[in-house]
Amino acid sequence: MLLAIDVGNSNTCLGLFEGSSLRAEFRIGTRRGWTRDEVAVDLRQTLALGGVDFEDVHAAVVACVVPPVQGLLIEALSVYMHVETLVVGPGVKTGMPVRYDNPREVGADRIVAAVAAHDRYAARVSEGEGEAGGIVVVDFGTATTFDIVSPKPEYLGGV
Repeated sequence: MLLAIDVGNSNTCLGLFEGSSLRAEFRIGTRRGWTRDEVAVDLRQTLALGGVDFEDVHAAVVACVVPPVQGLLIEALSVYMHVETLVVGPGVKTGMPVRYDNPREVGADRIVAAVAAHDRYAARVSEGEGEAGGIVVVDFGTATTFDIVSPKPEYLGGV
């Protein structure tokens, strides 16, 4: 299984995927004072709620907007789960160019949401459920954000 983790300022969202199917999703509070071991305990207990053991997870992908947590999380995934982790950030090829004045200023969470929205919308268009066009992605997280994706697709920016 793939463990997808989105570390936000208030909450950390976890998704477990088998292939392209979402098997389970969880939300835990983000704590800036976490230690590596506390992250591992929280992950183990949360995954157990869905009947999943560490050994069931074979890869992880992380989008994190809380720098003090990112390194601890990657360490916990490596030491306790023995998985390689892809960290979404500047330089990672997502298939969507970022056409923003300073692409490094765009949070990984916003890029991941834009890519996911485009993929989901493009799949619906290919099934004849709409016309190709741009997308507005709205996230009601700690801060409400609006992001624009062009039909090409390109991340154009947001507020």
